[in-house]
Amino acid sequence: MKYAFCGKSGLQLPKISLGLWHNFGYVDDFDEARNMILHAFEQGITHIDIANNYGPPPGSAESNFGKILKENLASHRDEMIISSKAGYLMWDGPYGDGSSRKYLIASINQSLKRTGLEYFDIFYSHRYNASTPIEETMQALVDIVRQGKALYVGLSNYPADKARITMDYLNARDVPSIIYQGKYSMLNRKPEEEILSVCKEYGSGFIAFSPLAQGVLTDKYLNGIPKDSRASDPTGYLRPEQITDELVEKVRKLNEIAQQRGQTMAEMAVAWTLRDERVTSVIVGARNVKQLQNNLNSLNNLSFTQEELLLIDNILDGATL
Repeated sequence: MKYAFCGKSGLQLPKISLGLWHNFGYVDDFDEARNMILHAFEQGITHIDIANNYGPPPGSAESNFGKILKENLASHRDEMIISSKAGYLMWDGPYGDGSSRKYLIASINQSLKRTGLEYFDIFYSHRYNASTPIEETMQALVDIVRQGKALYVGLSNYPADKARITMDYLNARDVPSIIYQGKYSMLNRKPEEEILSVCKEYGSGFIAFSPLAQGVLTDKYLNGIPKDSRASDPTGYLRPEQITDELVEKVRKLNEIAQQRGQTMAEMAVAWTLRDERVTSVIVGARNVKQLQNNLNSLNNLSFTQEELLLIDNILDGATL
């Protein structure tokens, strides 16, 4: 495994981290979830990324992870970076959503209980919420660190202008945001417009999620929509109408470049996301150990020629998902 320092901090993260957004809830195969987490750790993936509402049902990914940690990895706690977040809907009523101090403090207390942890290594404000003053949200993060419930704090899904305000606030209180988590892939290059520059300016790391655009940047959809894919899941975030013929044709051309590089489409997509030195790590998800290992194989070839990058840009031609 390759590691990189998280911005200007002394914390190192693996270039590939494991996210528990999908496939780790109560509705999923617990034994497969255990196998993926253990395989990840054995391969040097020391960073596990969760959120309070991951499941389904919400909270179950944290509970399952806590059980696996207790039964299989308890003696390795100090070798792991475990992160969680709060910001989206977690429970009914006015206090189970948003960015208020009430919600954040209650949420981290619940998350610590579900996972069985004494502290999180990183705790994120999961999103910007205009209905709550930034100062209230950030002071809650500061206090969470000072109370020993988290070692570091981070931001996720914040607009660049709001991220600047939050980073200024946190820096002034000696609890800097050491990492920003955002969606970034060949099909979502918005971070290149501003937030990556903001992260570098403030000494924050950047960790990308959805580097495979929920499976679109693989060979999975080249011949239609498989029954076991995210696009076929009526409760998923990827909709069938998003898999257009034009998009599939672009992925088909990208896949040809990947084959020339000796990689799968998925391996190249992960490697491409890591090509920018401002990107500390990439969070990958997986259905099984085989998929996880395929993502790990991307580390075998992380370099791109300028010709390859130009070809990729020409194929994408502003494509988004």
